[in-house]
Amino acid sequence: MLEATVLEHVPKTEPLVTEEAFGPVVVLSKVSSFDAALAEVNDSKFGLQAGVFTNDLHRAIRAWDSLEVGGVVINDVPSWRVDNMPYGGVKDSGLGREGVRYAMEDMTEPRLLIIKDA
Repeated sequence: MLEATVLEHVPKTEPLVTEEAFGPVVVLSKVSSFDAALAEVNDSKFGLQAGVFTNDLHRAIRAWDSLEVGGVVINDVPSWRVDNMPYGGVKDSGLGREGVRYAMEDMTEPRLLIIKDA
């Protein structure tokens, strides 16, 4: 068991920032605007899923339209999922999707938008 870890002031060149971390860790980064945050997410060779916390529907849709990821989860963590949804990534975050239906649709890139009432 690993305890959850929150880090800040991590250089953008560190592997924890540039590679996918499959563990209970989050790196906090200060950005100047919402659009700068979206650009920082896209400035990666990975694109599994993104969690966006906002009460602004326009920002939620802007995130959905611009983020280069396999799924956008509004107001919950990006690992939230159920078995029948198309879970998976783009870029170097894998090929195809997991899920009952999507196991048969190998090599596709469907996307998913979830908006949770905050």
